[in-house]
Order: sequence, then structure tokens, then C-alpha cells
Amino acid sequence: MALLEILHFPDPRLRNKAKPVQQINPEVRQIINDMFETMYHARGIGLAATQVNITQQIVVIDISEEKNQPLCLINPKITHQSGVEVTEEGCLSVPSVYDEVERAEFVTVTALNAAGDPFELSAGGILAVCIQHELDHLEGKLFVDYLSSLKRQRIRKKLEKQERKTA
Repeated sequence: MALLEILHFPDPRLRNKAKPVQQINPEVRQIINDMFETMYHARGIGLAATQVNITQQIVVIDISEEKNQPLCLINPKITHQSGVEVTEEGCLSVPSVYDEVERAEFVTVTALNAAGDPFELSAGGILAVCIQHELDHLEGKLFVDYLSSLKRQRIRKKLEKQERKTA
């Protein structure tokens, strides 16, 4: 397994749209394993392949405190959503920034697991939020896109400044 580099906003590669996975082979399973390792190392609860510069429709999630309930979604599609809630979100690609975003309260998603088996999952709460957040990444959308342009510009400048300090 290997740690992958997480891209940071405003990196233009975060705007790439992911393509469906055509075949789940050992290479794809290695990507999934590396994504889990990267997510756990970064202390995140979700990671989309586009965040590590892989333009495939792969998402890994683990919202458990113990980090022992890994969920892999390949070629995911939200088939139903209902309700509205406003939650505070953060993102591994937008470090140290948190803000409120409006999301569906409940979602149903269809996907393939790492073995290539199709499944359907209905979720609420933090899992529903995480699924929507990560699927946005696959479309090249970030949670900061839900914020005002002024807030987004401030975040961009803050992160660019931090990047220059560490470079």
C-alpha cells in the first residue's frame, strides 16, 4: 500500500470529472487500498479518486470512530434523495476550512463494491452528507462551490498563502 498525494484547492485537477471504472482488476483494487490508507492517514472520513488525481469513479468512506467500517463505492449514482439539512463540512482538499452546506437529509445510492458486486445503500445523517460530498468530487465540484464567491475567494487566498509558506 502507498500514501497518495491529496490535491488541495485551488488545484485545477480537482475540477476533473471522473470516468466510470470499466473493469475491477488488481490495479483498481490497489487504488482502493491506497485510497483507504491515504484517507485514514489524513484522518478523513471520505476520499474520492479525483482528490488524489485519479479520474475514475471511486469513493472510499469510513465514518466509524474505530475506522473499521470501510465502504467502497465504484461508479456510484444517487438514485433518490429527500429532506434538507444544513451541516458543517470540511474537506481533505480544503484543509482547515469548515463551513455550512445544505444537503439532502437522506440518499439512496447504487454502486459496485471492490469485488464488482452491485449494491444499493440508503443512508441518513453524516453518511448521507459524506456520500453527497464525495460524489460531488467525482463531478469536479467542491464544497466551497456552495459558498459565496467572496468566501471562496478568501479561502483560495488563505490556502495559497499557506502553500507558499510550506513550499
